[in-house]
Amino acid sequence: MIYLDYAATTPMSEEALAAYIEAAKLYFGNSSSLHDIGSDAARLLSICRKQLAELIGGDERGIYFTSGGTESNVLAVRSIIAAHRHKGNHLITTATEHASLHHLFQQLETEGYEVTYIPVDRFGLIDVEAVEQAVTERTIFASIHHANSEIGTVQPIAEISNRLHKYGVIVHSDCVQTFGKIQVDLQTLGVDSLSISAHKIYGPKGVGAVYIDPRIKWTPCFLNATHESGFRPGTVNVPGIASFVTAAQHACKHRADEHARLEQLRHYAISQIHEKKLPIAVEGHPDAHLPNILGLSVHGIEGQYTMLECNRYGIAISTGSACQVGKQAPSRTMIAIGKEDDEAKQFVRVSFGKTTTKADIDRLVSVFETICQHRKE
Repeated sequence: MIYLDYAATTPMSEEALAAYIEAAKLYFGNSSSLHDIGSDAARLLSICRKQLAELIGGDERGIYFTSGGTESNVLAVRSIIAAHRHKGNHLITTATEHASLHHLFQQLETEGYEVTYIPVDRFGLIDVEAVEQAVTERTIFASIHHANSEIGTVQPIAEISNRLHKYGVIVHSDCVQTFGKIQVDLQTLGVDSLSISAHKIYGPKGVGAVYIDPRIKWTPCFLNATHESGFRPGTVNVPGIASFVTAAQHACKHRADEHARLEQLRHYAISQIHEKKLPIAVEGHPDAHLPNILGLSVHGIEGQYTMLECNRYGIAISTGSACQVGKQAPSRTMIAIGKEDDEAKQFVRVSFGKTTTKADIDRLVSVFETICQHRKE
């Protein structure tokens, strides 16, 4: 099976697996326990917190480990807006956020918050001017994803943060898809909070992190929680965190080289689709995009059919975000960029990773060619 669904999840790397096994054997104690075994686990946790903070250019006091990207997003948003609710009730986000955030903001609307959903253009890019114009005297918070998980369009987060900070608006960014793929640096992005996840960068599932600038006030979502400085309850997964940070260090160390390699593969895939004159359109921004995600619309063929046929031929791709599998509605991202329902259902996502080769791309394009030909007959 050729795996081309790395944006959904990645296999654990050898380095991450080794780190997990070693930590699980030697640092199995509860990091909150006061005996020596617990203290050893606490020291490892402290080292991991410092190392992860260094990778994103942040303060280790702002790192809170979680169970993954979804929990990171939910806890970051709720913890921050609860602490600033007395200042206002208006929130800003986009029409193309990950499901974890989109559903959260829908829920917040039922709780007395007003939410502005900034639209995107046909490439999935938001207008910075529109974001600034959405600010009111009651605006307290904005959540803008760093890059779209379906078409890979990268948003101008630094400029957005700069604009919103002029009005005292706190800015969060979902960086789950971008961390380890492109630079995620707090000093450059200028955000106050961000979320990342281990399983997108060859780390374990069920582990993630939130960064909240220590200068930003937040209120715990769970009363009397004692772990992670009260940010969340539950015994801390020290072996998983050690594995996560190991994977993160490896991804960041090799990021530039891997970015160039994946960008070449992406360009090659597009050139082959065009060369064979396949009825397939490339979605997303031509320049501001992640190197590993390729969103495609196969004309006249539902994405579900394309995905299943690829699977039959031994290739794993997806019809969009894995968090939306089983949903009958068309992709929100496709609708947001201006597609009709029928067009939106023709979308598939191909995403590359460490093991992807040019031969894999050739096989993929060949299968696409077969699928398109069969549908003509």
